[in-house]
Amino acid sequence: MKSRGNKRRENTLARKKAGVSIPVASPLAEMDADYIDFINDLKSRIKQERIRAVLSANSALVMMYHHIGSSILAKQEEQGWGAKVIDRMSYDLKEAFPDMTGFSPRNLKYMRKFAEIWPDKKIVQVALAQISWYHNLALLEKLKDPQLRLWYARQTVVNGWSRNVLVFQIESQLHKRIGQAANNFEVALPPADSDMASQIFKDPYIFDFLGTADVRRERELENKLIEHLEKFLLELGQGFAFVGRQVHLEFSDQDFYIDLLFYHLKLRCFVVVELKSGKFEPGHVSQLNMYMNIVDDLMRHADDNKTIGLLLVREKNHTLAKYALSGYTNPIGVAEWEKQITDSLPDDLKASLPTIAELEAELEKKVVDKGGEAK
Repeated sequence: MKSRGNKRRENTLARKKAGVSIPVASPLAEMDADYIDFINDLKSRIKQERIRAVLSANSALVMMYHHIGSSILAKQEEQGWGAKVIDRMSYDLKEAFPDMTGFSPRNLKYMRKFAEIWPDKKIVQVALAQISWYHNLALLEKLKDPQLRLWYARQTVVNGWSRNVLVFQIESQLHKRIGQAANNFEVALPPADSDMASQIFKDPYIFDFLGTADVRRERELENKLIEHLEKFLLELGQGFAFVGRQVHLEFSDQDFYIDLLFYHLKLRCFVVVELKSGKFEPGHVSQLNMYMNIVDDLMRHADDNKTIGLLLVREKNHTLAKYALSGYTNPIGVAEWEKQITDSLPDDLKASLPTIAELEAELEKKVVDKGGEAK
């Protein structure tokens, strides 16, 4: 019986005999080992160049928009042109470049505003040209503080956020949440690792993907987080790699189960995450500390740094958490988790929102008014 490879070679010879030659690639298994390395390196280089080309094109577009906006500002100041000139410019640019988009009156006004807010071309080139125009529009629309705009622009570059993710991070006030988790990193980690860990962990964590149903049990919370693992990892931040859930540890003839286990690529350590659906209790820290000791003893490699623990609770007293962490040599952070964004709402709107108790009272009142019984 002839092998598939022999049949392929015979078919190739037959085509050649008929006066037609069709090149057929040799099987990869027959190629030299050096070729495998060569082609893989080549593929990697092509991918890098493609990404660089896209980024370069994006940077050129943002810089062009900045130039257009600066030119509009200069002419309006010099000639006293009013807003109507924008409509005329839009028409003329569309006529001259019918294959290009982005010359609508609205976008030209955004270009003018962009140039007005960022008069320094160097700042635009170094930071803002590294993200897309649509990211920049989100920064213009959602933020007023120039320093915050720059901070979110840099975070977008580092984390590779899409525009929608950037908007979510702004609305959830990430800049206020980073570094806010109660922790003992300063005494439990070397200075460099302590600073990095403090900036990686936040408080609170926003789990808006959990929906509106009340989560009352840890296992239910865990199931929902795993169900939305991609969004959960996004909220945790860059560098977290998922290892497993309910990770079984056998120690001293006893079985223990870690809720969630991650490995952080920058910190180069395991991260043990314990989930609590209720209030913080000091005993939670002791339980988490024990799990971390077991991970360090059974799973940690020689090149790994100390395991870090993250306790996520529904509600905590920051001072109580700090006292509970005092004396522990393992690095542990305590943070709250929330399902909905409330801090980003305007104060007047937050004040107008009814509490759960008020809603229940109102429902009971309506039932009684209709002659029924409140249940």
